[in-house]
Amino acid sequence: MATNTPDEAASAPDAYDALEERTKQLSYLGDARGVLAWDQRVMMPAGGAPARGKQLSALSTVHHDRLTDDEVGEWLDELADADLGDDQRAVVRELRRQYERSDSVPSDLVAELTETQSDAQQVWEDAKADADFSQFAPTLEDLRDLHVERAEHIDADADPYRVMFEDGEPYLPLERVEEIFDTLRAELVPLVEDLKASDAEFSSPYEGEYDDDTQMALCRELVDRLGYDWDRGRLDTAPHPFMVGPQFDARITTRFAADDPLGAVMSTVHEFGHASYQHGLPDDQYGLPLGQSRSSGVHESQSRFWENHVGRTEAFWEYATPVVNEHLDGDADPRAVYEAVNRIYPENKIRVEADELTYHMHIILRSDVEKAFVGGELDVDEIPGRWNDLMDEYLGVRPDDDAEGCLQDIHWTGGFASFQNYTVGSVLAAQLDAAMREDLDVDGLVREGEFDPIREWLTEHVHRHGQRYTTDELIEVATGEPLTADYFVAYAREKFGDLYDL
Repeated sequence: MATNTPDEAASAPDAYDALEERTKQLSYLGDARGVLAWDQRVMMPAGGAPARGKQLSALSTVHHDRLTDDEVGEWLDELADADLGDDQRAVVRELRRQYERSDSVPSDLVAELTETQSDAQQVWEDAKADADFSQFAPTLEDLRDLHVERAEHIDADADPYRVMFEDGEPYLPLERVEEIFDTLRAELVPLVEDLKASDAEFSSPYEGEYDDDTQMALCRELVDRLGYDWDRGRLDTAPHPFMVGPQFDARITTRFAADDPLGAVMSTVHEFGHASYQHGLPDDQYGLPLGQSRSSGVHESQSRFWENHVGRTEAFWEYATPVVNEHLDGDADPRAVYEAVNRIYPENKIRVEADELTYHMHIILRSDVEKAFVGGELDVDEIPGRWNDLMDEYLGVRPDDDAEGCLQDIHWTGGFASFQNYTVGSVLAAQLDAAMREDLDVDGLVREGEFDPIREWLTEHVHRHGQRYTTDELIEVATGEPLTADYFVAYAREKFGDLYDL
């Protein structure tokens, strides 16, 4: 235990109280930016983009200036050796990390980067609509340069790509993620080849076209049954599905294709998983790290858990098929629907429409392209060609145009080095599923539509901790062991081996 002088002991509580209040203010500013960003992607007219960019830039500048104020550094210095409780130390640890990563970044760079990111969203939408990467390329190059400049301010001696990765996943080494990628390359590629060679045949239970209103009604009912809190959220559509908001206002979006209602269902269940994490965070810690999600990878574990380990199970479709049949005026058999949502589509070119296995080849492809681009090994005008070549190498298909290729995702408008966390999330979801099944009859609960115990288990083991622990610590608290790809590999082999009669 630290030993403090009387003056230090007296000042430490005051410094902590001041730091906690500043932390809350910063969180509220961040949540306000989130609402503006949600509006931009869901409801704002296209012509509002220039004003929205300046609004978001102003908020980011205020946030940055409040975070890097000299007072914050002084409070952190006072608390360096203070006698604090575990929760207080976690709050100080998290704000210290934010402060140290932001203090050397100029405010004008923060403002320019935020406005460029905001404006880029409309540029991306227009370029995708025209399937023309050249429209987006100059903006993407500007974004890359600004993010590299920011990374160099944070740590001039580090690889900028690593610095960017640590924005979303601060306590999980990039090397560990690359080891997981190596494992999945070695395990999934031959498994997919075996599945492609199988003579198993699956039906398409819902052929035809279904309008948006029909699909929205279906998606609303299913997430309602899963336990979505409508008093603290809403469901809308967006060009690229996402979730945004704190525990009091976790909004989800989805999108519809007339001939793929099951795709809309799985997308909505995925975003429900994100919202479920937010809703499970402690209300009384709102504004503090203990009331915020741990990391991007952990967040993805929650969405992938609900999408794959609930929504893609046979038990779920035994429960949900009658609901879907009612909305879609169908008569599908639950087993047929289960097979349909788990069929592999190596020829699919779109990540968000990918099956559970080849999905990770899409992630590895994107990570390979952006790492080369950020590192200066790939010019911006070379991205479409590299993208198409890697898709051919990893999946055996080539996009017909840029909208199917490198323009399909919006993520580069918000930054780089985050795609890896989709795979981290899937791996962790399988590990959480294995741990949960030690305590609960998951399939039995799902089959009966009893989802409360599942949400409560996740809240108890993951959500309620907020950022109390680092990522590694949280995974060990939740599952009893460090992050490993073993559970995902075993799960994939068993599930798809059964489906495809291997």
